Amino acid sequence: MFFSRAVILRCILLVFYAISALGRYENINMKLDWWETAVFYQIYVRSFMDSDGDGVGDINGITSRVQYLKDLGVDAMILSPIFKSPMYDFGFDVTDYYNIHHEYGTTEDLEILVKKAEELNMKVILDFVPNHTSNDSDWFVKSSQKDEYYSDWYIWEDGHLDVNGLRRPPNNWLSFFGKSAWTYVPSRDQFYLHQFGDSEPDLNYRNPVLVEEIKTLMKYWLEKGVAGLRLSSVNYLVEADKDLYGGHYPDELTTGKRGVESENYNYLEHIYTKDQDENYDMVSQFREAFDSITIRDNVTRVLMTEACTSIKKAVKYYGEGVHSGAHIPLNFALTKDLGKESDARDIKYAVDRWLTYKPLKKQANWVTGTQDKSRVASRFRPELVDSFNMLLLLLPGIAITYMGEELGMVNGFVPWSETRDPLACGTDDPVNFIEVTRDPIRTPFQWTNGKNAGFSDADKTWLPVAEGYEHNNVANEKAAARSHYQVYRSLTGLRARPAFRLGRYESVALNKDIFAFKRWYNDDAYVVVMNVGKVYQVVNLTAFDLIFGQLEVEVSSVLSSRTYGDTVQANYLDLAADEALVVRMQV
Repeated sequence: MFFSRAVILRCILLVFYAISALGRYENINMKLDWWETAVFYQIYVRSFMDSDGDGVGDINGITSRVQYLKDLGVDAMILSPIFKSPMYDFGFDVTDYYNIHHEYGTTEDLEILVKKAEELNMKVILDFVPNHTSNDSDWFVKSSQKDEYYSDWYIWEDGHLDVNGLRRPPNNWLSFFGKSAWTYVPSRDQFYLHQFGDSEPDLNYRNPVLVEEIKTLMKYWLEKGVAGLRLSSVNYLVEADKDLYGGHYPDELTTGKRGVESENYNYLEHIYTKDQDENYDMVSQFREAFDSITIRDNVTRVLMTEACTSIKKAVKYYGEGVHSGAHIPLNFALTKDLGKESDARDIKYAVDRWLTYKPLKKQANWVTGTQDKSRVASRFRPELVDSFNMLLLLLPGIAITYMGEELGMVNGFVPWSETRDPLACGTDDPVNFIEVTRDPIRTPFQWTNGKNAGFSDADKTWLPVAEGYEHNNVANEKAAARSHYQVYRSLTGLRARPAFRLGRYESVALNKDIFAFKRWYNDDAYVVVMNVGKVYQVVNLTAFDLIFGQLEVEVSSVLSSRTYGDTVQANYLDLAADEALVVRMQV
């Protein structure tokens, strides 16, 4: 049988396009699990909703607002640490992993929240802190007393006497919060390691008994019905093996950075205290614990990892070879790699770099804010809130929103007299504390223009409400014809379409101000275009293949003069400063 040259060429092209479709960022034939295209919503529990009038947010407050999250298009919520704690570091210092902190509620309250979420086809994820406990923990108290069972659950090391007879720490390691990472305990006549606050002693992950206890804890909460855990600071879990260095932990080298004080964390290269290869093995072991419950219940329990590290090290948490890692190693490219001076070329680099480095068949994820990172409206400017929500929700993969970013909330102002963040308080500096404090990102959620922004009936909230809440709140933005909230809801509706769930991706920086990307599936094609500059621009979207003629507006930013259903020309699109659009090829 003979075929014409045209038929043969057509077959070759079909094979090429099939291979291309499978070889880009999305596999369109892959059946996606619930989490793989989900919108996750990160809640700082203490600041979301107060149900009992004590000025502190709680679990019942979240339960009372679950319908808000459902209407917003959220699939799962991530709760900041809620375990029993003295609250020196607001939950990141845990005394009892098996119980809920009293200010937040009870285990029964959490079970009610999980049930309410399930009724609305939503899920609950807990933030779990595996690196350290509180020094008030029974584990640590017993370890400091050399209890036979708990003695080796933490990192203990002998100090030494200097030439003046003064007791000194084992080495020069520094805490993330500043000053020595070692604190002396007379009952053991030894120092314990704390890579964060001195009230947060590091656990010893070279102790297999401790490792099994942590796995048991994880399973306990997964059995309670939570859909997964977000593991904080996983790249700090394991320190260097001191047996390789003569039985003593070695000093770390200095960075040589100018102007950095010797007690500042950035003074040292942390080659022995973070990013050890054993961390990946620990995450793989945790994944096995998750998968055992997933297989039994036939519902995936999601393992998320948070590691502030280089992109090469971050993507390794996906797992390698036969060893599975995290389902979602959090991607901070949009928070860490971009700032006020970033332009369209920087955005393209940050996005495409993650898509290039991540394993081909793994899902990407996008984060625009956290409880530790300045809000988009303050980190960049309020006019770019919708642009960043378009990136978050319409790039391929998983979206993770920090509460309030859908409203365009700004950082609050928390004066020194009301500062609560231990990272800021530890500076003992009532002038320069503002450079490190995380309180402004954690101010109460803004529900209404009433008392305490509708967050609480208390006379005083744990942190002051941010200025501007009178107009920047849920009630106002829901009622408005155009608002950041309305844009966000439109975007979560749009991302359910096959082009965004299953489609391919291509991006271009048309100039230093214009970033655009195309998402398409079969004949359904969209272009997301944003002017991140401060001047009017005219652009030609026919730079993308098969984008031509008239395009129809699907979503427009608050500042845009366009609205849903308007048409624009692909080869001549004028964009105002800060304008962003989602346009669709007319079929």
